[in-house]
Amino acid sequence: MTSTRLTHTVGVRAMEWLWAHRDGFRLDPGVDPEIGFLERFKPIGELALICAVLFREGVAGSRQAELARKLIDHAWRDALDGGRMLVRGQRTEPISPIPFEVYLPFKELGYSQPEVERAAVLNHRLDGWCSFEVPPTRRLGLSAFQRRFGLTPRLPEDEALTATWLARTPEPWTVEGHIAYDITHVVFHVTDWGENPAGLPPRIADYLTAWLPVWIDDWLDLERWDLLGELLVVDACLPEPTLDERAWEAFAAAQAPDGAMPALRGLPEGDPDDVFDIVYHPTLVAAFASTLATSRSLARLATRSA
Repeated sequence: MTSTRLTHTVGVRAMEWLWAHRDGFRLDPGVDPEIGFLERFKPIGELALICAVLFREGVAGSRQAELARKLIDHAWRDALDGGRMLVRGQRTEPISPIPFEVYLPFKELGYSQPEVERAAVLNHRLDGWCSFEVPPTRRLGLSAFQRRFGLTPRLPEDEALTATWLARTPEPWTVEGHIAYDITHVVFHVTDWGENPAGLPPRIADYLTAWLPVWIDDWLDLERWDLLGELLVVDACLPEPTLDERAWEAFAAAQAPDGAMPALRGLPEGDPDDVFDIVYHPTLVAAFASTLATSRSLARLATRSA
């Protein structure tokens, strides 16, 4: 079984890098309209989700928990200007779900911006919001977020799930990069980011149990660390996680001494902002995978000692 110390250390180092590079989460209201102002919200929303998982699982040491709290405070107060940037984003694109998606994990962590909440309740009643064209996996995520916010999903989650690639359990050898990310995010949404592994339907859990080890080996051989990290999260969401020792040792070895996790093979070089845009996601994923793997490992040890 994978060492609990190994998985925990990956998360601590990832949080240290994220804190040291926190200015990378800043927003640019004057961004080129062709790029899109709201697209820069994505890293902040992902940061909030991962910090929420870390607090929820309760396996962080004092250093890791302190950095997570400082990071989430920084993201809310500085990057989002106390939520006012979310309001601005909603006014820029009134029926975009992005401000709502980013706001929800902050709300669950105790932050509040009433105008964003009013916009979410209003948009929930609009046909335009549920007609907003997004891929099936994203639609599933929106339904899950509506439930967590306290709204009745306009598209029931079980119906949204059936439209995804994973729900059809197709030929496993047809999995490639984009499809693999769809698979991982379906698991994230139906388990509420690892909080409720029982939310994974047994048929899908059996399919993943059979094929996940093969996919992990494939992406490990390719040194595609971003996707490997997400697959390690999926493993931790299964009824019987493997906590694959070989994969975790390679994943930890790929992490730079400062905590950065490359997306593919080694770390890129160049303009710091460009490097941040490439590295922040696999580093967040490393923190996410570390938290769940550490939690599952400790739970397994507790069961054995009982």
